[in-house]
Amino acid sequence: MIDPLGVIVLVGALVVAANWLAPLLRIPAPLLQLLLGVLSGFVPAVRGIHLPSEVVLVLFLPALLFWEAVTIPLREVRRDMRVILLLSTLLVVVTAFGIAETGVALGWSAVAALVLGAALAPTDATAVGGLARALPHRVATQLRAESLVNDGTALVLFTITTAVATSAATVTGWQVTGLVVLAYAGGGAVGFAAGLLGTFVVRRLDDAITKNTAMALIPFAAFLGAEQVHASGVIAVVVAGLVIGRTGPRAGTPLSRQQMNSFWTLATRGLNGALFVLIGIEAQSAVRAVPSEAVPGLLLFCVLAWVALLLIRFVFQMLTAWSLRLLDRRPSQRSRRLPHRARVVSTTAGFRGAVSLAVALAVPSGIPGRDEIVFVATGVVILTLVVQGMLLPAAIRWARFEPDTALTDELSEAQRDTTLAALRAVPSLAERLRAPESVRDRIAAEYRERLERIDRAADGSDPALWAADGDYAQLGLAVLEHKREVLIGMRDRKVISDATLRVLQTRIDRDALRLAPPRPIE
Repeated sequence: MIDPLGVIVLVGALVVAANWLAPLLRIPAPLLQLLLGVLSGFVPAVRGIHLPSEVVLVLFLPALLFWEAVTIPLREVRRDMRVILLLSTLLVVVTAFGIAETGVALGWSAVAALVLGAALAPTDATAVGGLARALPHRVATQLRAESLVNDGTALVLFTITTAVATSAATVTGWQVTGLVVLAYAGGGAVGFAAGLLGTFVVRRLDDAITKNTAMALIPFAAFLGAEQVHASGVIAVVVAGLVIGRTGPRAGTPLSRQQMNSFWTLATRGLNGALFVLIGIEAQSAVRAVPSEAVPGLLLFCVLAWVALLLIRFVFQMLTAWSLRLLDRRPSQRSRRLPHRARVVSTTAGFRGAVSLAVALAVPSGIPGRDEIVFVATGVVILTLVVQGMLLPAAIRWARFEPDTALTDELSEAQRDTTLAALRAVPSLAERLRAPESVRDRIAAEYRERLERIDRAADGSDPALWAADGDYAQLGLAVLEHKREVLIGMRDRKVISDATLRVLQTRIDRDALRLAPPRPIE
């Protein structure tokens, strides 16, 4: 058995190895992380590693869902709100009962089958974010928004099912309705309050590190507060993230925002990779926990449940589209309709991930068939990640989506408008700040040059927006690298201290980032 520090080192090493090898092997990093986890499970010392459900639900899930909610484009979510709500609520219930019927047909008890259905019903936001980056912006946004909300629906359904299974009391329809209302309304209220309180606190802090420390506490405070009133912690985290996404741009400083993006990008990428590795390791435990004679039947159920998930999702999307088209015939709605091929892609991209496994692991030991539930849940998660993950690029090509340039066009227009507004404001701002004419003219000349580059640029991704052209950027980066080497040489010769090196190197790095081509928008 590996000690806790050894587990951290092993999981971290596998995450790094998968991220390094994935581009070389031309496969998605999450798939490789999963496969490396499965392979490492063959090592006897690794077999004792288990993924406690509490760790996923209390540590991993709040952090991952919070950053997804902060970065999701809320305008696009509002545009497709009806579809997202139907997919994240009604589809979850339909899927859970569909899986339950499949299990009952194979001889499972109704309670065990419904618990498994609740575990497999939600798509996973972390899996969608990791594997569906090649999707068109609108389809990817729908999937991300659906995955943020449907976890809460599935956990409410799981709570009700396990309560019925572990107690002799009868749960009435009114009680179920009350639990659902409390989960959503209570979780939403707690999340909204946490987001507003977090914004209030962050605005009144001056130090960038302190600001981001407070920001990091928000998802966990929202989750804890919701759980204290028996509401949905997942819904609370999502709502808090949406609030911060709206208020954050005015609450921080340039330094705190840079730190926040860097911190959350590193944290979520690391946590996401660790989850996939741990799922792979957990697959070994799931196989060993059931009798060998039951494995063939459970493998059959894995395949049938996976097929059922795909069929239910596709049919539900088709029925939803036809119903909305029948009820809403406004021209504005017609222009927003997606082709049926997009629903095939959305079905393929409906991955299951760590949330499903965490729910399965949270099944009380008193419920008969717990080991079988974990086995099938793990098998279905692996099937969705591996098979659907490999099929998704082909499905996207088959769908023949129209080029989606709306985001880059909007970026280019926004950069032009803000630069023009800044240029027009230079004289009045210079007068208010009593800046010398030489400084005013220098700033105005820089913004005029930027505006000219924007007008010459083909789209918002052209690095010429900030750095005249590619040759200029290349030479500028080479000069900065030479400057950095000279600076390090001065430190090595003890002409300057390490403190001076760090300060000046930070300034060089800032200039280099300005010259480097921007990262693509996800």
